[in-house]
Amino acid sequence: MAKVRYHFNTSSLKIEKVKVTFRQRFLSFLSVFFTGLVFASLVLVLAYNFIDSPKERMMRREIDHYKLQYAILNDRLDQVQAVVADLQQRDDNIYRVIFESEPIPSSVRQAGFGGADRYAAMEGYKNSEIIINTTRKLDLITSQLYVQSKSFDEVFNLAKRKEELLAAIPAIQPVANKDLRRIGSYFGYRTDPFYKVTKFHEGIDFTATVGTDIYATGDGVVSKIEYSRRGYGNLIIINHGFGYETVYAHLSKMNVKQGQKVQRGEVIGYVGNTGKSTSPHLHYEVRKNGRAVDPINFFFNDITPEEYALMIEQSERPSQSMD
Repeated sequence: MAKVRYHFNTSSLKIEKVKVTFRQRFLSFLSVFFTGLVFASLVLVLAYNFIDSPKERMMRREIDHYKLQYAILNDRLDQVQAVVADLQQRDDNIYRVIFESEPIPSSVRQAGFGGADRYAAMEGYKNSEIIINTTRKLDLITSQLYVQSKSFDEVFNLAKRKEELLAAIPAIQPVANKDLRRIGSYFGYRTDPFYKVTKFHEGIDFTATVGTDIYATGDGVVSKIEYSRRGYGNLIIINHGFGYETVYAHLSKMNVKQGQKVQRGEVIGYVGNTGKSTSPHLHYEVRKNGRAVDPINFFFNDITPEEYALMIEQSERPSQSMD
């Protein structure tokens, strides 16, 4: 029941009942309604921004827990990455060295998964950075483990072929000590006997009489035979596999044919004075993956440590090559 209101009429000096029109009632209703609406809105805004509901408090606790777990996961990934780095170091500096294999370039080991949009779906959230960093780290470790796995497969195959590798590596002098007069020139920068300029001498010159036996320094296949009056003259190249080649130049006569298999210690030809040569000698080279390396380091079956040290000392002295 609506409350009846009265007021004192000063003109008639009587207390009269207040008559409320519909318009007044409607305006009063609107005033109360909008006042309540504004108040309710203020309460909702304050509650939404400053007061967590039980569900929101539970979700916030879950988010904090996930952040903690991501931090723990990142620490574990760092530990795994340290283990992978140790495996890579051992692989490059121990296993691959033992089996005469080149180390894997760091650019290959550190290559991650490409693509600028790979992590686009993870962006745009409050905690996107921690998720993207964790995913990126996991992708990098996955890539490194794949490369390492392939490397171990290669090392395993090399281990199975270790006996073949040891037989193939050049390990003796191509001219026997009993037939050797002297080493005329060593590996390194030497004076050219014809042009009198300093050039890089990619092998060792063994001085011996014409017709002296020349031996294959490791097992392999004769990949090239060349007869020439220029340069290296009559030439034999043996492919030993595993990236090794040996070159025998200035020969007087060949004792093998192209494509023929040879074994270490087998006579393949004879010392001569063909091509660009100042006197009878054998020019001998060892190549690893197409690059000439110092043959002195491959005489370990023929010389003592003292003889090796003496050869190293003599090779450092300036001299003139014989071709």
